[in-house]
Amino acid sequence: MHIVHDSAAEFARVLAQAHPTARSYVTVGVFDGVHRGHQQLVTSMVKAAHSTHNVAVAINFDPHPATALGYEPPPLLTTAEERAGLLAALRLDVLVVLPFTPTTAHTPATAFVEAMMRDLRLAELWGGPDFALGYRREGDVPFLRRLGAERGFTVRIVVPLVWEGKVVSSSRVRAALRAGDIPQAMGCLGRPYRLADTVVHGDGRGHDIGVPTANISPPPGRLIPSGGIYVCLAHTEHLGMHPAVVNIGTRPTFARNGLVIEAHLLDFHGDLYGQVLALDFIARLRDERAFPTPDALVEQIHEDIAQARAVLGSSRAADEAG
Repeated sequence: MHIVHDSAAEFARVLAQAHPTARSYVTVGVFDGVHRGHQQLVTSMVKAAHSTHNVAVAINFDPHPATALGYEPPPLLTTAEERAGLLAALRLDVLVVLPFTPTTAHTPATAFVEAMMRDLRLAELWGGPDFALGYRREGDVPFLRRLGAERGFTVRIVVPLVWEGKVVSSSRVRAALRAGDIPQAMGCLGRPYRLADTVVHGDGRGHDIGVPTANISPPPGRLIPSGGIYVCLAHTEHLGMHPAVVNIGTRPTFARNGLVIEAHLLDFHGDLYGQVLALDFIARLRDERAFPTPDALVEQIHEDIAQARAVLGSSRAADEAG
């Protein structure tokens, strides 16, 4: 997949770098999380484009448009780099990472379409029923269909994906994670929710009580699941994958202030400092709570570890049966 990304450029210059080799089928959006609804849209577009020997292009806004519009953006489910990787797996030909600036926000819908026609050789524009682009979302579906009839492109609307009676959306994933509902988040994403960052030094409390942990501090603006104890699969670039018990919270037993994300990797002995640690959230075990003594906490941690092994064992068995 060819990725076009110039954080200093405005949209016309960025689109001009795409150089598609044929006419383009294009979709536009934030695609935060690249959930199953996004996957359905992009996969359908890619299949249609490739069946007609055209190219499939996604225009991805970064940062979130709310930033340029003066609103507080929602906490993000993915970084721009993570979105690029997830979209690449869907066989896109070109990903245009478009800086969403105040200039972008004030671009008329017609000008946006003209740029896509000129630089992307637009043949079809794909989106959901609520799709709109341009200044104050003036380019809604009826507007774009009229413009397409005049300029020679088609607008294709994909019916939103419904799972368990509700439309799959980024906001639904956020609500699930804020509630600690990991099965709901996984069902919408089609994969575990992931947090990843470089392991940093903590205060050594886990090592002192015989349960060493690796601490990460995700980038600002990322969505952190609700506080509690989780079962995760921990991935490192050089040391492979390990089951893990992860605490998100304030460690009330030790009266620590501030949020921590600390992972105890099972069956692991080694130094993770400075390495990127990715945590895939599989299940939530319990709320974080204060214990009367450190020994009582350690006893509970060992119960959490046993439960984590059982959860991951049953998950593996279910995967193999499926």
